[in-house]
Amino acid sequence: MSDKIRTITIVIPTCNEEDNVMHAYEEVSRILTNELPAYGWTILFIDNASTDNTRDLIRMLAHKDKQHVKAIFNISNFGYLRSQFHGLVNADGDCVVMLHADLQNPPALIPEFVKKWEEGCSVVLGIKIPERENPIMMISRKLYYDIMGKIAQTPHVKNFADFFLLDKDFVEIMKQLDDPVPYLRGIITEFGHKVGEIKYQRRPRARGKSKIRFFTAYDIAMDGITSTSKALLRSATFMGGILAIICVVIAILTLIRKIMFWDSMAVGSAAISIGIFFIGAVVLIYLGIMGEYILSINQRVLNRPQVIEEERINL
Repeated sequence: MSDKIRTITIVIPTCNEEDNVMHAYEEVSRILTNELPAYGWTILFIDNASTDNTRDLIRMLAHKDKQHVKAIFNISNFGYLRSQFHGLVNADGDCVVMLHADLQNPPALIPEFVKKWEEGCSVVLGIKIPERENPIMMISRKLYYDIMGKIAQTPHVKNFADFFLLDKDFVEIMKQLDDPVPYLRGIITEFGHKVGEIKYQRRPRARGKSKIRFFTAYDIAMDGITSTSKALLRSATFMGGILAIICVVIAILTLIRKIMFWDSMAVGSAAISIGIFFIGAVVLIYLGIMGEYILSINQRVLNRPQVIEEERINL
């Protein structure tokens, strides 16, 4: 049996998290030191162009604890999904844990993740227990998962929100994908082998403000749809066929009625107007859907790097 010490890398994405960086380092290092003493560990911060004091604090930590703290600084904000993916594929531990700097996903669960990993799981997912939140966001999230459950070609795990552990062999698979706009949640469920789950209650955010806004959530949702499903695009074909049949039937009925009641039949301007607006609305919706798919194709065809680094520390 090998005496090599197994290692854990904690990847922490940051963007203007000066209120949370020190607390994240202190809590994670305490848990790993006290509860997982048989493992080596590192914390890899990947910063997405913070404009506050976040980078100075990370540099200070990396200078103070060179053995355990590493960092990657991006030259600009490349988006949440691309940045966290780049952090994962640059982690060198035997397993990698994704953790948000705000610590709403509790670091205290890391030992449970590691236990599941040691039992043979190559992927361990943190599953949020539903909580009270903004009703609009709650309804939107439920609707999204319900739709994805029906149209996605790969399974989608409800209430899985970027708190997970990956075995290094799975990270190697991610490196081979060469996807400039990776949809991580779909990749994990599509290629994950022996997936374990741990349910948890999110903690309230103690410091700072969430960086996830409506358009960020919308962007993530559309990446998920265009990356894992053809159903919406194909539904345009079916909808077009159905509308064509309806229009032909209406045209035939109108012609018959006109022949039968030539002098008494009034011009159906209301029906025509309603039909035009209805068909126009359907066309615009599907043009928008096609646009999302074309945008996804365009991003992949350009094949630009996921991120461009400005600086590395202790790597």
